[in-house]
Amino acid sequence: MKSANITAKDLRLYAVTDRRWLKGASLASAVEKALQGGVTCVQLREKDLPYAEFLATAKELKRICQQYHVPFIVDDNLDIALACEADGLHIGQKDMPAAKARELLGPDKILGVSAQTVEQATAAYKAGADYLGVGAVFPTGTKDDAVEVTTAMLKAITTAVPIPVVAIGGINAENIRQLKGTGIAGAAVVSAIFAQEDSQKAAAELRQLLSTSPSEGRLPAVLTIAGSDSSGGAGIQADLKTMLANGVYGMSAITALTAQNTTGVAAVAKTAPEILAAQLDSVFTDIFPDAVKTGMVFDSDLIAVIADKLTHYQAKNIVVDPVMVATSGARLLNENAISALQEKLLPLATLITPNLLEAEVLADRKIHSHEDMVQAAQKLYDRYGCNVLCKGGHRLQDADDLLYTAEGAHWLKAEHIDNPNTHGTGCTLSSAIASQLAKGETLPRAVEQAKAYITGALKANLNLGKGSGPLHHGWNL
Repeated sequence: MKSANITAKDLRLYAVTDRRWLKGASLASAVEKALQGGVTCVQLREKDLPYAEFLATAKELKRICQQYHVPFIVDDNLDIALACEADGLHIGQKDMPAAKARELLGPDKILGVSAQTVEQATAAYKAGADYLGVGAVFPTGTKDDAVEVTTAMLKAITTAVPIPVVAIGGINAENIRQLKGTGIAGAAVVSAIFAQEDSQKAAAELRQLLSTSPSEGRLPAVLTIAGSDSSGGAGIQADLKTMLANGVYGMSAITALTAQNTTGVAAVAKTAPEILAAQLDSVFTDIFPDAVKTGMVFDSDLIAVIADKLTHYQAKNIVVDPVMVATSGARLLNENAISALQEKLLPLATLITPNLLEAEVLADRKIHSHEDMVQAAQKLYDRYGCNVLCKGGHRLQDADDLLYTAEGAHWLKAEHIDNPNTHGTGCTLSSAIASQLAKGETLPRAVEQAKAYITGALKANLNLGKGSGPLHHGWNL
């Protein structure tokens, strides 16, 4: 039976390490750049390292993978996989039997098995494999004993087993489109990433090609976990409109019902924690989201449910908009919930998107200048281990935002749009970022695309309501 520890989305771009291609660069550095480019799973393959060095390498790569919320798999070596507490193990047909590996790994670890035929694939599935690596689908110089698997055989294998299949062997940006229609969950690559001058750029290109190539009849899916805005300008209504305009399939889990319009919030009713949990279970067990956006999370009880479910399902591309106060001034996060947000939800985030007022609360410091924004963002990055987009839209002189990542500070310049109708701008921006991440964009590119989208929505000058009106979410349609 398929484990809940890995999904087809985790296998979209599966990087297999090979230090022979690194040209002097460190393996850890190359892997981190590949993760920044959009790699969704990392497999450590080492044949000749002494045990102590192998284990140290495995622990280092596992730590990096955890930061990016992607599975870390060890190739062939069960002892190393167990010792470093890897997420899983991948074995070939010449290694130990799959059933034995499953027994030794236990039910909570991921087991991948190589296969070249339908018979091997079926046997591996019955023995407890969570996914299959099938290849070589193209000629490769990485493995001397590689057996070429035709696309017809690849399709036969994906049809024969209910677990995800990853194609491997000689895959690069030039031939990856030939895998379209085979039913694979993704592609495993070696030299197409690690032999390139820029592993981040190479991974980003492959990820983009994979987002449009193997899967047929599918849109990237994004889940919003937020409150409902009866006026439609913010909350889940704004999120779903934004997702549609950005080319993804939107889903929602509602944390609270609000009675509000452009002049303010009249009433709020919290969703029962068990109902929120049921909503999240329903989404994750059917249409697994490629990205998740959280907005109004209301109180500590709901935050605990959200954090538990995101952890349980190993959600990826989590964008947390730390909504505390509405544009009208109404409080949307209880005072006692701020610590729960900081302790449970922010550490799970891929990106947090505080405005200046929210950044001041979270970083516990005042922000008066661009330099203050940098220092606050760095403090949040160091404290929570997540990327930070500090939004400067509340500054009157500009609309410059600061993206702070492992690469440091990156300013995103933008003109200040003279438009008083800004209801739901935070919801809209974070949803647009999540949508772009779901489509396979790198984080910097996702933020740039989202910022361009919201600039267009403001420039459309929609004018509805008696107060601070909504944006034109469909301006680009």
